[in-house]
Amino acid sequence: MRHKELRLALVCYGGISLAVYMHGVTKEVWKLARASRLRRSPDNLLPSERIYADLLNAIADRTAMQLRVLPDIVAGASAGGLNGVFLAQAIHSGQSLEPLTRLWLERADIDCLLDPDDRGWTGFAKQWAVPVVRMLLSRTSPISHTSSAIEDEIRAKLNRLVRSRWFEAPFSGIGFSRLIAEALDAMAGGACGVPLLPRGHPLDLFTTATDYAGHPEKVALHSPPWVEEREHRVDISFRANAGYGVLAPLPELVFAARASASFPGAFPPLLPVEIDRLMAERDEEWSGRAAFLSRVLPAHFAAGTVNEAALMDGSILVNAPFAQAIAALPSRPAEREVDRRLLYIDPTQDAVSTIRPTGAPGFFSVIFRAISTIPREQPIRDNLEALARQSADMARVRQIMAAIQPEVEASVRLALGRDVLNTCPDGVQMAAWRQASHAAAVEQAGFAYQAYARMKLEITLDALAQALTPEVPMAAPAEQNGAAIRQILGRWAHANLRPRGTGGQSMSSEMLAFLRSHDGGFRLRRMRHLIRRLEEAREELTDVSAHHHDAARDAAWQGLSLALGAASPIPVDSGRVLVNPGEVLREMASAGTLPQLDARIDALLVEAIRHLPAALGQVMLLAYLGFAFYDVATLTLTRGQGEAEMNPVKIDRISPRDVARGTSATGLSRRLKGEEFHHFAAFFSRAYREHDYLMGRLHGAARMVDLLNSTAPGAIDPQDTAAMVNALFGAILDEEQGKLTADSGLIESLRAELLIRPH
Repeated sequence: MRHKELRLALVCYGGISLAVYMHGVTKEVWKLARASRLRRSPDNLLPSERIYADLLNAIADRTAMQLRVLPDIVAGASAGGLNGVFLAQAIHSGQSLEPLTRLWLERADIDCLLDPDDRGWTGFAKQWAVPVVRMLLSRTSPISHTSSAIEDEIRAKLNRLVRSRWFEAPFSGIGFSRLIAEALDAMAGGACGVPLLPRGHPLDLFTTATDYAGHPEKVALHSPPWVEEREHRVDISFRANAGYGVLAPLPELVFAARASASFPGAFPPLLPVEIDRLMAERDEEWSGRAAFLSRVLPAHFAAGTVNEAALMDGSILVNAPFAQAIAALPSRPAEREVDRRLLYIDPTQDAVSTIRPTGAPGFFSVIFRAISTIPREQPIRDNLEALARQSADMARVRQIMAAIQPEVEASVRLALGRDVLNTCPDGVQMAAWRQASHAAAVEQAGFAYQAYARMKLEITLDALAQALTPEVPMAAPAEQNGAAIRQILGRWAHANLRPRGTGGQSMSSEMLAFLRSHDGGFRLRRMRHLIRRLEEAREELTDVSAHHHDAARDAAWQGLSLALGAASPIPVDSGRVLVNPGEVLREMASAGTLPQLDARIDALLVEAIRHLPAALGQVMLLAYLGFAFYDVATLTLTRGQGEAEMNPVKIDRISPRDVARGTSATGLSRRLKGEEFHHFAAFFSRAYREHDYLMGRLHGAARMVDLLNSTAPGAIDPQDTAAMVNALFGAILDEEQGKLTADSGLIESLRAELLIRPH
């Protein structure tokens, strides 16, 4: 049976009180991942999760493909950053998001968020505040019609907000930090299962913040050698491997969420001393404080101003952090077939109009748009077009490989003898064939091989420099950063590795030995090429049984797993590379296993070929032995990107606009309550929060089913899909029946609109 991974890189926008809607969506991502992880133990799943598991089981039964769902990259800004922290924590730890839902509904309220030290103004202030409240409430919108009880609640809380202090942030910063810590405590204190990613699989979390004062960054030029510019963007990132340790200590997660979601004017900027105060209240130590702050705020840390660094909402400059998620994609190892999706949550309700209203805008509207809304609405087109170009480049490389395949196979047969490949080799013969085929590729490449060899050398040196670069602040001495170490390795290679050998050899013995010991990328690219070729053969060799195709594929994936284990450079004392890079590289070579890797993979493939039909065995041999021909032709195009996920990245969106467009159920077309008052409205009413949270779950569920169907197209027919979606909606409403009580008619009205009967 085939094994395939649906990997999700999730990007969460800012949305202020629409964070509650995004929590509902991310909860469905979490539930689908749980269903994928625990589907063989259905007793541990909730009813809605069992439906996801049933859908995955149906795909397995009808396509002979085991599909695993892995959300392994999470990036968010503002409210999206806040939700991203909680989702990543649940994925890495196996903790539940259910306690977080209770806190969202109960505590994400104006009365909880207001600074307790604010006692409001005088009686005069209370009198002139009344018309302000009336003006705000008089603004009508498609969702302004609600029950009198809910309107009274909003009116009372709006009164309290308007009468709070002016010209200072009304919401409490330390109160917000306490709330985030309380949510993380609630998750840790609740039911805890297993991590939702395979053991050792990396999880990346990114949040964005804005440095109020900014910090200097150097930019290299020709003349002058460098200039300084002021940078206000702050990226707060975490990486952890599933099954090992924690995602991050609690104060660091609170710091990331609080900084990213500090909406200007509502919350005060975050100062690091606020987290110190929080930890003192909890009677806990922040043992990694210096290391964390030096990594996140290196310039401030080096200047001794880190305690005064003020961080504001991340969406001021980066409302949609696609760049961070995209940058993480090349570092994702894949040991089986991958369908990579970039999934972003945009809570925007209205479609973008083609032309904005004409006429000269007013004085205050121009200022407000310039400093607030326009920066937050910057389009994501540039990021997505760059990703589309990368995917197109990968597709183009595969087309080139397919075009030269007949010539490559003919060259391999010519080099080894036309009849040799019809025999079943042993390990010694496979090694000899591999070396002979490689020599033929070198000879036929001619002068182009020198450019290829230099590119291989540069890619290998890049990987070594990355392994040798210590994790130090950016403001550390220049000789400790990666660029300086890369320069040292480059100078050493220029002095010691002659590119061309003597006596007509195309490569010197020194460079050949160096690449044999350190070029793990070539082995990875070769195994990924073999895997892709075997997937193509599944469509070409229809008379070969699925069992034999699976056996060939499994052997290739096992070979890739061996290559992944041996290809990463062995880290050593990086400080010594500054003094004697040659000695350090020799130690790394002796500690590594690359020289023995080829023989291990040869033996693995030989054993598989013995049990395969001749036609499939030929495909495996020609793809494996002929890879040097393909690599010479395409390495300069890919720059080694074939070492990681090489499949095109597909982009999907979750938005109220998309779900409403794709269904005839009027219940899914409801407008979000939180969009009123410039997206603050859900903070004024628990009923509003319950409504938007539930809509997030329903929208997320519908889109999760869409994702699964598009990963296994045709596996489930539309009628069965509609029945599963209907059952999923019913299970969600049943799960929330006794929990969402602020609006007694919410659940029943949705049942009626979605034509769902209670169970």
